[in-house]
Amino acid sequence: MEAKKVLEDLKRRFPNEPEYHQALEEVLPTIEEEYNKHPEFEKANLIERLCIPDRIYQFRVTWTDDQGQVQTNMGYRVQHNNAIGPYKGGIRFHRSVNLGILKFLAFEQTFKNSLTTLPMGGGKGGSDFSPRGKSNAEVMRFCQAFLLELTRHIGPDVDVPAGDIGVGGREVGYMFGMYKKLTHEFSGVLTGKGLEFGGSLIRPEATGYGNVYFLQEMLKTKGESVKGKRVLISGAGNVAQYTAEKVLELGGTVLTMSDSDGYIYDPDGIDREKLDYIMELKQVMRGRIKEYVDQYPTAKYVEGARPWGEVADIALPSATQNEISEEEAKTLVANGVMAVSEGANMPSTPGAIRVFQEAKIFYAPGKASNAGGVSVSGLEMSQNSGRISWSAEEVDSKLHWIMENIHANCVKYGTEPDGYVNYVKGANVAGFMKVAKAMMAQGIV
Repeated sequence: MEAKKVLEDLKRRFPNEPEYHQALEEVLPTIEEEYNKHPEFEKANLIERLCIPDRIYQFRVTWTDDQGQVQTNMGYRVQHNNAIGPYKGGIRFHRSVNLGILKFLAFEQTFKNSLTTLPMGGGKGGSDFSPRGKSNAEVMRFCQAFLLELTRHIGPDVDVPAGDIGVGGREVGYMFGMYKKLTHEFSGVLTGKGLEFGGSLIRPEATGYGNVYFLQEMLKTKGESVKGKRVLISGAGNVAQYTAEKVLELGGTVLTMSDSDGYIYDPDGIDREKLDYIMELKQVMRGRIKEYVDQYPTAKYVEGARPWGEVADIALPSATQNEISEEEAKTLVANGVMAVSEGANMPSTPGAIRVFQEAKIFYAPGKASNAGGVSVSGLEMSQNSGRISWSAEEVDSKLHWIMENIHANCVKYGTEPDGYVNYVKGANVAGFMKVAKAMMAQGIV
């Protein structure tokens, strides 16, 4: 396999999908050496079969707003690979959603799920519908219309969606209710459900907690810890909130949080009381992060910018893809950041990743460091299948173990001759090998 030729061919066949191309460019060169050790992979054309999704569903979603106006959106589900388990991956509701973005997310999800060691394949779905500014009734009607089509393509042993950007407990609840009505069955078909109807403890916290657990493991390799470190966090949603919570618990200082309009910087640190305010602001009041400075005037708000120009020790991007540019990465390194661990999916551009790796700082790609969310989704599936419920301590302990195991596999496959751990290569090779071996064992299907 020659990664460059494979990339050129896939770009020709699937044009106008830059995020999908970016994901391929990040993965294929890192697995080329390991892939070519197995001539049987090439004979089975494994690489193309792994890069191209098993199937893609696209459909129109028609719903009625509160003014009685009929609205239309696009709905998608990309079922990428189920060699090691049912398709598993989130549903994203955001105006930026298109097929290229979902193909990138499903491709990444396949390797991320493989890294967790749990039996889950990779998939992703969503719509260009945005819940922002919509009433509960409008969100409910949209979710029901979306599931009216999606229901025929998912199931507890087929494809198990979860939440993502724009899809939280409210949206998952509406979708689960519609699935139940249409199928006349109560099953674990969606994860991220409410605790009252099959959800798992620690699921809301899982991605943020998991990222910090992975960060801990990286820092331990140099005898460092989170305690006393100044931390930049982007985002103010679920992942960012619980990332901040765990950083505070471990003795770090959170300096920033952000949303799509800008970021706040609090020189005194965002402590527990301030974080509680942010959680209420975003979860209950559905406000904007700029309102923080009205409550805490010693902080500053920077409109239309991201927090990567501030001085800190650690950066934890927890918002969306491509939020750290090459120039911003250079600024982070110049300002003394020692570790970047991704809580979002592909938040660092290829140029930014090169900067981090050339500077030899800790850099953890999202497929490894933000795998905590899907890990606890997998644990939720297990609890649903067994009709059992684990305590928060049990789930958190299993999450911690999974993140430690993912880190160990990254070190195993990513340690370079000079001792530097290339976590990108380590995560890609570890995730790839499990899926590849399963595909080979199952024949040409």
